[in-house]
Amino acid sequence: MNLTTNYLGMCLKNPIVASSSPLSHSVDSIRRLEDAGASAVVMYSLFEEQIGFDSYYIDYHLTQGIESYAESISYFPDMQSYNVGPDEYLNLIRRAKEAVAIPIIGSLNGASVGGWTDYATLIEDAGADALELNIYYLPANVELTGFEVETLYVEILSAVRQAVTIPVAVKLSPFFSSIANMANRFANHGADGLVLFNRFYQPDFDLEKLEVVPRLVLSNSNELRLPLRWVAILYGQLTADLAITSGIHTSHDVIKGLMAGAKVTMMASELLHNGVRRIGQVLNEVVTWLKEHEYESVTQMIGAMSQKHCAEPAAFERANYMKMLDSYRPLN
Repeated sequence: MNLTTNYLGMCLKNPIVASSSPLSHSVDSIRRLEDAGASAVVMYSLFEEQIGFDSYYIDYHLTQGIESYAESISYFPDMQSYNVGPDEYLNLIRRAKEAVAIPIIGSLNGASVGGWTDYATLIEDAGADALELNIYYLPANVELTGFEVETLYVEILSAVRQAVTIPVAVKLSPFFSSIANMANRFANHGADGLVLFNRFYQPDFDLEKLEVVPRLVLSNSNELRLPLRWVAILYGQLTADLAITSGIHTSHDVIKGLMAGAKVTMMASELLHNGVRRIGQVLNEVVTWLKEHEYESVTQMIGAMSQKHCAEPAAFERANYMKMLDSYRPLN
């Protein structure tokens, strides 16, 4: 059975990629992901704020005591103290590339056009095979228009695209007024791939302490429906590869994602909850399904149930909404 698939110009041994998560925080963990069967690993994200803090930290220490006499060399910090977030991230990529044979995909997370995008070049220089651009921007300003937000996203992609030669994928938000148009704009501005969808952080309220608190909720298979729908709609309309990263937990989730049109399906929550061994289990189940349904390869099934090849294209659009509502019968 041929499980290989081509994503971002890379030939991967199977369609399961370990998506950005704490599982990529060490070389040992990345090696375990490879041993478990992952065809590639997306690194945890390097955040714009981390890079900004690193620059501030260095500047702060270099300027301390500059008004004092020259002999006060103790004012200068130990150079080893500069090895904070960004440098550690780059070093981890280098060491991971030496330790594993599967592709390593760097991840940058930011919300503005600025110096942090220069790290795309450093990630490439560290040996990353590709880069995933995770743009996390919450437009809370009531004066900010949708067009301005969209332009910001495209400008960030363009800045990164000009900086590197490795493939670049954009982790796409589901909250654009026209997802199809934004996907097309990203592809036209150099995105080699689109990852659907980004799961944004949602705060919660602690009613006892009366505080806003973080709530990290892992995904479940029900969350697959939204990216599944949009991958199926976009398949065949874009030059960029498509990937699904929300709601991939079982072999059926993987198969659905591929048949919608995704080149790869990405796992994080399932691995965090049940361990990396799940990759091998899911792959074995995918192989069984393919044999039972007389498929010879993964490539053969990609896009088979997309809107492009669907006997009822309206199932992905508004017309089927009415049919679905009409079919529902409440319990007496």
